[in-house]
Amino acid sequence: MPQPHPLAQIGVTGLAVMGRNLARNLARHGYAVAVHNRSSARTHALVAECGDEGTFIPADTLADFVASLSRPRAVIVMVQAGAATDAVIDELVPLLDADDVVVDCGNAHYADTRRREQRLRTHGLHFVGCGVSGGEEGALHGPSIMPGGSVESYARLGPILSAIAARVDGEPCVTHAGPDGAGHFVKMVHNGIEYADMQLIAEAYELLREGLWASPRQIAEIFRRWNTGPLESFLIEITADVLEHMDTATGRPFVDIVADVAEQKGTGRWTVQSALDLGVPVTGIAEATFARALSGSVVARRAAAETFAHAGGNFALTVPDTEAFVEDVRRALYASKIVAYAQGFDQIAAGSEEHGWKIDRGAVAGIWRGGCIIRARFLDRIRAAYAVDPALPTMLVDPYFAGAVTDGVASWRRIVAEAAQAGVPVPAFASSLAYYDGLRRDRLPAALVQGMRDHFGAHTYRRVDRPGSFHTRWSGDRSEHPA
Repeated sequence: MPQPHPLAQIGVTGLAVMGRNLARNLARHGYAVAVHNRSSARTHALVAECGDEGTFIPADTLADFVASLSRPRAVIVMVQAGAATDAVIDELVPLLDADDVVVDCGNAHYADTRRREQRLRTHGLHFVGCGVSGGEEGALHGPSIMPGGSVESYARLGPILSAIAARVDGEPCVTHAGPDGAGHFVKMVHNGIEYADMQLIAEAYELLREGLWASPRQIAEIFRRWNTGPLESFLIEITADVLEHMDTATGRPFVDIVADVAEQKGTGRWTVQSALDLGVPVTGIAEATFARALSGSVVARRAAAETFAHAGGNFALTVPDTEAFVEDVRRALYASKIVAYAQGFDQIAAGSEEHGWKIDRGAVAGIWRGGCIIRARFLDRIRAAYAVDPALPTMLVDPYFAGAVTDGVASWRRIVAEAAQAGVPVPAFASSLAYYDGLRRDRLPAALVQGMRDHFGAHTYRRVDRPGSFHTRWSGDRSEHPA
């Protein structure tokens, strides 16, 4: 008589690269994993190719998949964000029981996660929006994991997620971000910071190439040197790899044969849109997002290149001292990077306050130290800054970061000025510097803006010498009245 099949401890539905690797990671850590895909061929291919890595329980239908899970069930959904996720949830809900947990590990918009969490709660189910960063390699070997959802769901999922997460100094890179959409919100901001970090690195590369007339391989060596200091990070490391790579078909540097059109999947836009709603200036992230959009405006770029080919302002970068120039670019890059992360953490604080999530920014910095795309040495410094003052008004005023920015500001100004004179676009460098200057000014020209708003729209203004709001009768006797 055949023995009954053991029940799985957790299930994964959606076995494209990320889902497949996450299932393998779970199995490698001793969990019996139910696996399902809309195309059964993909399910059976996983078992055939990776069955020796642990216990997989394949299912051809979603009903069989759910039936193979021990109760209370935990189901990870790894399908395309949007309508596909809703379709899977719609099919799952009738098959589940009270207290089962549905975990969306895709790149969902946090507002969709909040909607889904509220809906599933009415069915007695827990819904967890879980950010997962690290790409396909991270999913397999240890990602950074940002789950939201109820405290009860995390009590059940926490040990499992901790087992499969990346580890730094023995600590798993996972933390309960907060209720409902908090996990996906944190992951969204992570991706926004990633946009800014990548754009800043690209601008640094462009400055070095224009200023030094160096080959990509020579610039790769500069990035490798930088990766041994404060700039040490995954993105700096892979930048050197990309710049060193030669195209096998042409023998040319790989970076020279790739079309200069940067694509995006939407998380950068979401970050900027959310920041606008929250009133948080994330200028570095915004400029990085717009830079990708500009790179894709190929027709307009070609027309402008022809129209302005001989216009003034296109001069070669003059570099009398190579080492001094390289150091200026390094310092400007580090200062701009600090601003980008500071803006991202400010957005997390604002989102947390808006939705009552109580996100621990220090804990977020801690889990970003490993597994994720923006992992970097200075995240230890960020975690330490929030450990000293969890309510830090901005990361920039922490003594370490204040010192680093102050130390680099002269280089930062030189680089932005020289780039402007030479016609080299550095939008992320320049906007980050402008943000720093705006933040530290005792008084901004916003007073004039408010005056104009009151003049044309009676929008009122506040005074510096007494409380309350006021309006001036601009078209009348110009007398001032309390609003």
